[in-house]
Amino acid sequence: MVYVIRKEHFNAAHRLYNPNWSEEKNDEVFGPCANKNWHGHNFELIVTVKGNPDPETGFVFDLKELGKLIKKEIIDKVDHKNLNMDVDFMSGKLASCENLVMEFWKILAPKIQSASTSAQLHKIHLVETNKNSVEYYGEI
Repeated sequence: MVYVIRKEHFNAAHRLYNPNWSEEKNDEVFGPCANKNWHGHNFELIVTVKGNPDPETGFVFDLKELGKLIKKEIIDKVDHKNLNMDVDFMSGKLASCENLVMEFWKILAPKIQSASTSAQLHKIHLVETNKNSVEYYGEI
């Protein structure tokens, strides 16, 4: 099994806020991330695909094509957007990195599967800050 990795970047704003809670509880749980005026990040999105190399190309998955897929399906929808307000697949969801990476998986996994006979999405790693990131392997 070989793992290939593609990195992409995007900038986005969000607010961590549970509408079922009071302002005080949101501030207590989420701190400055509950700021009603939003806050932003320079995200790094790292997508890992696994499989066996194709005997004709030597590729597990063409990384240039993976980059195009990620750009079309994810980056174009989230870059320079407000994740709470502008991103359809985040509608009604708390805009945490955990929820975001799970939504990315739902979008990318079937697209990668249909583009390849042997490759599959292995992991999505989303870096929010130098200190904070999440990884998701498709498990619920």
